[in-house]
Amino acid sequence: MIRFVFLRLVSLTSPPARGTIIAVQREVREKAKQKFIEFLEAKELRITNQRRVIIDTVFDTDEHFTADQLLDWARERDSSVSRATVYRTLPLLTESNLVHEMDFGKPYKFYDPNYSDSPNHNHLICEDCEKIVEFDSERIEQIENEIGQKLGFTVKSQNLQLTATCDTLKRSGACDKKACS
Repeated sequence: MIRFVFLRLVSLTSPPARGTIIAVQREVREKAKQKFIEFLEAKELRITNQRRVIIDTVFDTDEHFTADQLLDWARERDSSVSRATVYRTLPLLTESNLVHEMDFGKPYKFYDPNYSDSPNHNHLICEDCEKIVEFDSERIEQIENEIGQKLGFTVKSQNLQLTATCDTLKRSGACDKKACS
């Protein structure tokens, strides 16, 4: 059985349940922001206005993003956000374990803001439009545990990456997600 990650369930639930899920997500994101600010303070790093905008931008999305996308989104909020501040903040976000850096074989990295909520999840990546879909699968987890057990190991974490091509592009000759590249 495959179930989509908690953040993806919002569109699959009834309106009353959706409100509860959104409230829980908001609380989780606020806690992650606070945890990151505490991480910066522990390292005696300044929390500038630019850095605060970047933090808000990262934890206000459930989308995977590149450094350039983060820069664009942050500049929509505050045009003074610099590329250098984005590139200095991303390693801190990954070091804090609140965001996960992912290499999908492109000349740039993707960042996963959902990593702290669900560190063991899988990704399906479209080669055509770069859409990234997160999913969990109890069956995959069972198989991984079985393999680990047969080989004499205990599985601590897992990460499966599936590469696919876009069915929408094949069917219609265009993909509405193509703009994300």
